[in-house]
Amino acid sequence: MATTTTTTNAIEMTAVTAGYGGTPAIHDIDLHVRPGEIAALLGANGAGKTTTLLTLAGGLAPMHGTVAMYGDRRRRSLDYRARHGLGYLLEGRCVFMQLTGWENLAVGRGSAAAALEFFPELEPHLSKRAGLLSGGQQQMLALGRILAAKPRVVLADELSLGLAPLVVERLLTALRAAADSGVSVVLVEQHFRHALAICDKAYVLRRGRIVLSGSGAELADSADELARHYLTGEK
Repeated sequence: MATTTTTTNAIEMTAVTAGYGGTPAIHDIDLHVRPGEIAALLGANGAGKTTTLLTLAGGLAPMHGTVAMYGDRRRRSLDYRARHGLGYLLEGRCVFMQLTGWENLAVGRGSAAAALEFFPELEPHLSKRAGLLSGGQQQMLALGRILAAKPRVVLADELSLGLAPLVVERLLTALRAAADSGVSVVLVEQHFRHALAICDKAYVLRRGRIVLSGSGAELADSADELARHYLTGEK
């Protein structure tokens, strides 16, 4: 888990309300992540997880409250934050399907060699078009491209969607390695037990509000209850 001893937060949301077309989708969100920590966002579909990530990234302006990254509380656009240390992995496969794996890595801000340090198993497949790779290989390619750029903050939305458990474990292991090097991570993950095993803290959302939070270990101890009350639908 996180080895950093700093008390400075890399990511902060303070009393944030945000939504679409004037209608709030998340309410009064308080969240903080230090350098080197992974925070998992858990909740049923529609709980507000993606909206929270989008607001953190700068793609959605808060209606109320503040978002800060490394102490900068000014409202910043997603492209500004991407130029200043943010890596954002959207839900789905964030690769250019008609480009080869090598070409996909070339459009990133880091080197192919750096990406392959995280996922060396990709190298034999990089001459293929990304659209011909398996779903797991595509996700490794997307995450490797992001991590190769040495981001300060990574936001990952449904990293493992539709992937086999072994691939999920491989992706989460790479995220944990990045966090252990000082990267701050906010992770939305459907395989919540896997997420709790590698995260430092977790926040559970229900109907746009944080209803439970704690360390990964604390929430893992009550995983069955967590699933029954918060992760299988709105009650």
